[in-house]
Amino acid sequence: MGAITSAELNFIVFRYLQESGFVHAAFTLGYEAGIHKGGIDGSLVPPGALITIVQKGLQYIELEANTDENDEEVERDFALLEPLEIITKDVEELQQIVKERKRERFQSDFEKDKGKEKECMEEHERPPGGEQERDRHDKEKEQEREKDRAERDKEQEKEKQHTESVDKVKHEEDTLVAGGPTPMDISTSSHEISSTEVTVLEGHSSEVFACAWSPAGSLLASGSGDSTARIWTIPDAPCGSIMQSSPPGVHVLKHFKGRTNEKSKDVTTLDWNGEGTLLATGSYDGQARIWSRDGELKQTLFKHKGPIFSLKWNKKGDFLLSGSVDKTAIVWDTKTWECKQQFEFHSAPTLDVDWRNNNSFATCSTDNMIYVCKIGEPRPVKTFSGHQSEVNAIKWDPTGSLLASCSDDWTAKIWSMKQEKCVYDFKEHTKEIYTIRWSPTGPGTNNPNKQLLLASASFDSTIKLWEVEQGCLLYSLAGHRQPVYSVAFSPDGEYIASGSLDQCLHIWSVKEGRILKTYRGTGGIFEVCWNKEGSKIAACFSNNTVCVMDFRM
Repeated sequence: MGAITSAELNFIVFRYLQESGFVHAAFTLGYEAGIHKGGIDGSLVPPGALITIVQKGLQYIELEANTDENDEEVERDFALLEPLEIITKDVEELQQIVKERKRERFQSDFEKDKGKEKECMEEHERPPGGEQERDRHDKEKEQEREKDRAERDKEQEKEKQHTESVDKVKHEEDTLVAGGPTPMDISTSSHEISSTEVTVLEGHSSEVFACAWSPAGSLLASGSGDSTARIWTIPDAPCGSIMQSSPPGVHVLKHFKGRTNEKSKDVTTLDWNGEGTLLATGSYDGQARIWSRDGELKQTLFKHKGPIFSLKWNKKGDFLLSGSVDKTAIVWDTKTWECKQQFEFHSAPTLDVDWRNNNSFATCSTDNMIYVCKIGEPRPVKTFSGHQSEVNAIKWDPTGSLLASCSDDWTAKIWSMKQEKCVYDFKEHTKEIYTIRWSPTGPGTNNPNKQLLLASASFDSTIKLWEVEQGCLLYSLAGHRQPVYSVAFSPDGEYIASGSLDQCLHIWSVKEGRILKTYRGTGGIFEVCWNKEGSKIAACFSNNTVCVMDFRM
């Protein structure tokens, strides 16, 4: 067999996914970027994000469209940008970065050329007349150079002080508590979690996109871009160096056949059933797989024609729900593992699904729509329309009476089955909202005497806590410096864990709205989760690791 080039492989993958219904602009971006840079480095972008962040995807194309130079110049412009900058900066910022780095590179090259030219001229200008005269002349030249260097250093120091001043003002503005009279000094209020207090689970060979604790026992599942999921057995012993002496046991769940990993089988989502006996994983190859807690493959579910981005068991455990890029959602009967019903209502990829009760659920899509569906019904039982851009995530509250949604239109909304329009429309975020979570509090929960809250995590680097009864902002939690991909409430509803591309995991007090503890990792964080007891927190990272730490107050 003849070899194929990376460009040809790029095109084959592009055409395959395009013909499978993967037509979103963010995917087209990936192919465009592959052409410009010989393949995009996606190590900082989880598969779900490649679909859900349209604006970030379009930045490549828009940046190119606003570049008047020839193709060669465009390639050089893209080479000046880092992947992390591309997914966290808007177009104007990217253009400014390119402009500044071009100027820096030009200045560097200019100074090099000038230096060579100066040396050459000095060779010709050296006066005849003996060694002493030449030494005096060289000393004068050196003094001039020292003076020039001192002036440049002075200018750079002034610019640095100005930048730090601006950042400090912005930081103080960002950390204002909604409704509060004074800003919080979040930089000094948190306890730093030492790396010696953290157990690092190593073994994945690519970024880890998802993690979830089993509701029974001490098992932790993780899903990665290396086409595997893993089930780790986490001892009850304290995390950190003590646990490292006896590494946790692990089962490797391979999503490929043969010796080499297949990128099309990246594990994008996973979920435990209510008893903690079965783990469901969703993959880029469009297949859902069912595994025992011992890592044995029980079933492979074929029907989707595109990557699966969301997978949920109902509470009873008799149905499994999956949502795919092929625009559909499927309910699987877990007794026979046959397709119970396929719902084909969306006109674009399905990004998230969530059960309302054992027989009805909601779906959301890049088509801006939300549908509430019921098993056995041929049409949606409710349609929620109001978002102006793709809907990234949906979540029912603990009682199944309210549905929360978040979107790239910078808003989070709360819907009720009793009315057509949203009950609340939260507009305080200033960038796309990636995910949302309800607190495990209020009527019908284990914490009935605490108020029900909604947390929203955004690319504007903040988490916002909403008081649902009054429909108002309780706190704006501003401790991160990069997009926040994940947020999770502790089982008692007292604390929130959040993970960001800034490599920090923060633990917040819900009551006080401030950071209590911080762990600084070495990679962007895609998901955080608490165990059932609320005594341990896990986080999965872009540097191929999963970290587990103890939580005690």
